[in-house]
Amino acid sequence: MPIDDLAREFLIESQEGLDRMERCLTDLEQRPEDAGLLAEIFRSVHTIKGTTGFLGYRRLEKLAHAGENLLGQLRDGKLAAAPSIITVLLQLLDGLRSILKGIEADGSEGRDSDDVLIARIEQMQVATPPVAGPAPKGRARSKRVKCLPRKKETAVPATELAPNVEAPAPAVPVSTPSVPIAVPVAGPQVNAAESTLRVDVSLLNRMMNLVGELVLARNQVLQATAGDPKMTLLSRRLDMVTADLREAVMKARLQPVSNLFSKMPRLVRDLAHALHRQVRLEMEGQETELDKSLLEAIKDPLTHAVRNALDHGIEPADVRVAAGKEPEGILRLRALQEGSHVLIEVADDGAGISPEKVRAKAIERGLVPANRAGQMTERELLQLIFLPGFSTASAVTNVSGRGVGMDVVRTNVEKIGGKVEIDSRAGKGTTLRLRIPLTLAIIPVLIVRSLSQSFALPQGALSELVHVSEEEGTAAIEWIDRAPLYRLRGHLLPLVFLNRLLEPAAVDAEWSQDRSKQCYIAVLDADGRHFGLVVDGLNDPEEIVVKPLSSALKEIGLYSGATVLGSGELALILDPGSIALRAGVTLANDEDAHPAAEDASASASTGGDFLLVQMAGRRAAVPLGDVLRIEQISASQVEYMGTRPILNFDGHLLPVEDVGGLLQEDRGCPEAGIIVVVCRDGARQVGIVVSHVLDVATGGDLVEAGTGQRTTGVTLLKDSVIAIVDLRQVPDIPVDTPCREAAVGGFAEPAMPGSMELLP
Repeated sequence: MPIDDLAREFLIESQEGLDRMERCLTDLEQRPEDAGLLAEIFRSVHTIKGTTGFLGYRRLEKLAHAGENLLGQLRDGKLAAAPSIITVLLQLLDGLRSILKGIEADGSEGRDSDDVLIARIEQMQVATPPVAGPAPKGRARSKRVKCLPRKKETAVPATELAPNVEAPAPAVPVSTPSVPIAVPVAGPQVNAAESTLRVDVSLLNRMMNLVGELVLARNQVLQATAGDPKMTLLSRRLDMVTADLREAVMKARLQPVSNLFSKMPRLVRDLAHALHRQVRLEMEGQETELDKSLLEAIKDPLTHAVRNALDHGIEPADVRVAAGKEPEGILRLRALQEGSHVLIEVADDGAGISPEKVRAKAIERGLVPANRAGQMTERELLQLIFLPGFSTASAVTNVSGRGVGMDVVRTNVEKIGGKVEIDSRAGKGTTLRLRIPLTLAIIPVLIVRSLSQSFALPQGALSELVHVSEEEGTAAIEWIDRAPLYRLRGHLLPLVFLNRLLEPAAVDAEWSQDRSKQCYIAVLDADGRHFGLVVDGLNDPEEIVVKPLSSALKEIGLYSGATVLGSGELALILDPGSIALRAGVTLANDEDAHPAAEDASASASTGGDFLLVQMAGRRAAVPLGDVLRIEQISASQVEYMGTRPILNFDGHLLPVEDVGGLLQEDRGCPEAGIIVVVCRDGARQVGIVVSHVLDVATGGDLVEAGTGQRTTGVTLLKDSVIAIVDLRQVPDIPVDTPCREAAVGGFAEPAMPGSMELLP
């Protein structure tokens, strides 16, 4: 039976209340004297009980009434919040949540009986000694949650619960059909109800789809009017408004990671008791925001990762003490934003992963041939834990051992365009990193061409581009037994020719006769596999809308989606990970993983690799090891703090150095394009304004005549002496100075305390 709008609103508020109750219960176990937590829990149950009587849900009212009586005695100080009572309250939480699920599914409460659970709740009201003295006032909540097994306390098996009461199911909370959206409201005194508006998720999805179509139309307008000076300003204005609208809709879909992390204390508590572990859970970065659909998608992978950390990672207390560790293990959940991705880490200080044990299990289960396993590096062995059917557990339990877990983590994360990385040291611990894109709907790509077709290459996997001219073709690309390689700064980079993947037979015959053609090499990093994708040509980068593939195209295994380009042409989105697997590219060794990183120290001197740039009449060199990315923006995006130009990237302030005065030249043209080279200077990031990026070249040391000492501040690039940009000379942002007029027209908002933060 369908439910009406009033019942639907009740379900949403009740589920949110139970989520708060679950968080408070895990905190209450550590701070049983905290009256504030007890008041919050009591309020959640009381609200459900009061509303159910009006709606006629008698079973839900009866169970909530029993819980309210117990909570009332706890709140009044007549009972102590002992671990046994916390366990019963968690069972009450599961019972209420189970009934709400039934109401949401078919409008009925079900016919199961809650008598066993109600009797246990009533028994707690007389079995626990009262608290001595009044309950002290509540204290601030801590982000450190201890989950310790306690003597005199036993976990109640799921089979002993009432039939309608589910066993703890930490990873399957009821999904809410809507999310609260913050809306600015004028006036100094506004309560929470007046400042938020509940919007259905389906409406947000519809808005995102419409914005995606608008982005496609914008791309087509920009290309169609590129040669018409009368339409330039209008098309640029359309570009800016579309970008602002897209950002606003994306922010409306964002939710804090705390919505996901809040489920973990209960999960860790139950598993710690079941596995007889002593575990302290620490959570950081809960304010980090992620698209709601992605938040739902990583719920299961994160749950698997936490379960594995407790079962395979953190050892029992006696084992830890024998190994010289504290008896209490530490599990850390951390979330932070890195550019266009959110990084979620699950780290433990447990036993770590033994490469030899992984090797033996892989051979035993027939996942890898013995001769191949014997040649694998430690890095390659760690990747075997993601194979389907792999498990190091010696016995099958209700927690692990069935070979289903880490492969689900990688599969689900890669489905949404993310990556999974793992680091482990035997005896020290393991860190699992989930790298999640901020959104799936619109992504930046580089348009490449091969066999007269256009393809979209995601910029998230792109490290750099290399142009190979016809003169360099024969010497630059080396062939070893039909395997092409390119020597990039002293490292051999395996090459994959896109045209050979598309038409193997025809292209093989062509390349066997002529290998000196002009081409471009896109250096990619796909899940630890570093290779160069050789394409025929490059087009301008674009922001594209990802469209799903048909089943026929999915079976090819080279593409992750499709899109419509600004020219109106259809293009397939390349999947770098699948291309690497198809071409047989192996995982890079640790020392080969990032060849540019080895040269970073050399770049500090006058030797090493440099980015050659043009700065208003003169050329300069930027150490390539310090270059993070290159941004092309409009001059209207530049603001000022005092006299210092700054850029705002997603709420982060970037100090900008304009050595050549290019910003002053563009003050009269709001839509003038400028190039900013974003660099790393120690722990901070800075931007260098340039007019052109010319080349990447290796610098040579220069010796001062008469002294024999190596010079500093200049280098020899392509037989010319070029000055090296000193990133240390870029001043910090004067954070106590408000923003003033932007570089080109308009006024910036005054800088508000806490509204922005400096880039680390």
